[in-house]
Amino acid sequence: MAYPRIVVFDLDGTLVDTAPDLINALNYVLDREGLPPVPLASARNMIGAGARKLIERGLEVEGRNVSVEELNRLTRDFIDYYAEHIADESRPFEGLDAALDDLQSRGYRFAVCTNKLEWLSKLLLDRLDMSRRFAAICGADTFGVAKPDPAILHQTIARAGGQSSASVMVGDSGTDIGAARRAGISVVGVSFGYTDTPIAELNPDRLIDHMRDLPRAVESLLKSTG
Repeated sequence: MAYPRIVVFDLDGTLVDTAPDLINALNYVLDREGLPPVPLASARNMIGAGARKLIERGLEVEGRNVSVEELNRLTRDFIDYYAEHIADESRPFEGLDAALDDLQSRGYRFAVCTNKLEWLSKLLLDRLDMSRRFAAICGADTFGVAKPDPAILHQTIARAGGQSSASVMVGDSGTDIGAARRAGISVVGVSFGYTDTPIAELNPDRLIDHMRDLPRAVESLLKSTG
């Protein structure tokens, strides 16, 4: 049986520049707690580990510790607000559509593997008219595990109808690189996403600075499969 070659994408900071809407939602929660907003430029690198971790990091900036119950409440408030404003300012990164068109013409299939909640991921991609592009959209709650656990990556690929040996991961942070490494899958890093550690220091198999370079990077890693 011939499996399709799969390109698995992280979502926030890889496919879509979601930082403005995520940080607006964080600042909404912080404002309700009487705390000052965090600037977008410095907060971008807080993104990537899910809503709860983003709130924890936002509180840490102000030196605030809260109970588990308070954090649960803040997370619910954040998600409610974020869902209503999920695509106010979020947009796909420049060159994405053309890159996907190119890869699709070569027979590739696409999937999303994110630490965002699945329903929020689908809502965002629906609002941006992108859901149709992906054979699977899987979040941290889909299989009960999150990146860098390799199980979420393996199961996302399986749900998209592929197999790991004919797949490549595309991401912007250590959780993506870590998941791919543990899964034994090649990984393309993007330099325009959200990460505390510069992506080049994480040694992805390929590093791109613009989506126009994605097809060549993917082809170089998967040319012997399929």
